[in-house]
Amino acid sequence: MSRLTAENVTLAYDQRVIAENLTVAVPDHSFTVIVGPNACGKSTLLRALSRMLRPAAGSVLLDGSAISSLPAKKVARTLGLLPQSSTAPDGITVADLVARGRYPHQGLLRQWSADDERIVQESMAATGVAHLADRYVDELSGGQRQRVWIAMALAQQTPLFLLDEPTTYLDIQHQFEVLDLCAELHEEQGRTLVAVLHDLNQAARYATHLIAMKDGAVVAEGAPADIVTAELVRRVFGITCQVIEDPESGTPLVVPAARKPRRAGGRAGEADAGDGGGETGAAADTGATGAAEAAVGATAAS
Repeated sequence: MSRLTAENVTLAYDQRVIAENLTVAVPDHSFTVIVGPNACGKSTLLRALSRMLRPAAGSVLLDGSAISSLPAKKVARTLGLLPQSSTAPDGITVADLVARGRYPHQGLLRQWSADDERIVQESMAATGVAHLADRYVDELSGGQRQRVWIAMALAQQTPLFLLDEPTTYLDIQHQFEVLDLCAELHEEQGRTLVAVLHDLNQAARYATHLIAMKDGAVVAEGAPADIVTAELVRRVFGITCQVIEDPESGTPLVVPAARKPRRAGGRAGEADAGDGGGETGAAADTGATGAAEAAVGATAAS
């Protein structure tokens, strides 16, 4: 089953088409991650799924209805979004920003209540920012700010949560903290998450459902263990690699081929031969395996 689908959508900015006749169904209760190289359309797809970008053709459906036809508050009570770049108003505290997640639940007959306050406190506790409640958001580190934004989305209490490159600009410690938090939301609260990630290995470790895109099309999708292969990585990212089992998680781990050492005026090959390794030097010169200079996390932002 899928509460959120894109059916034969064409996505474009002005007259520039990014994706055409694209169909995607997000499995309910999954942690779906979209990966792919630069400008493949993954962030554009996420924008369409979140109603931030209206398709030039086709439809995005939420619970069977065109998302563009639904009232904004109804969508906001069902679908939360963490954009790629989030900017908090100047001088706003953590608690006040998280409280804004309750806005979709307010109305003429539904004002702020003790229940709203409880949800805000629980959301801050779940994301580990309760002790920062009275701090100004613009005083926080990048990792802390991401947690605050996730807390705000939690306060919306939406069954669907979309995240556009949530680990961008974070160091490796904070990247894994944010992804661990997302995994907890999926596993412990049963939320459906859809994220765009840079790092293919992180995607393979955390996703239950992976969507690989290239040139505005879905190349493969399914469980990471089923689709992450050396051939897929070569086809999507253009690099030679091995795919092994991650010793920590048991998930696929992409190891790009080593870069071939540069020769300095032919001396590298001569040195190899001079060391008694003439055949080795010849092999180095011919380069039996093309080297890839990509990082282990072979991804890029759309």
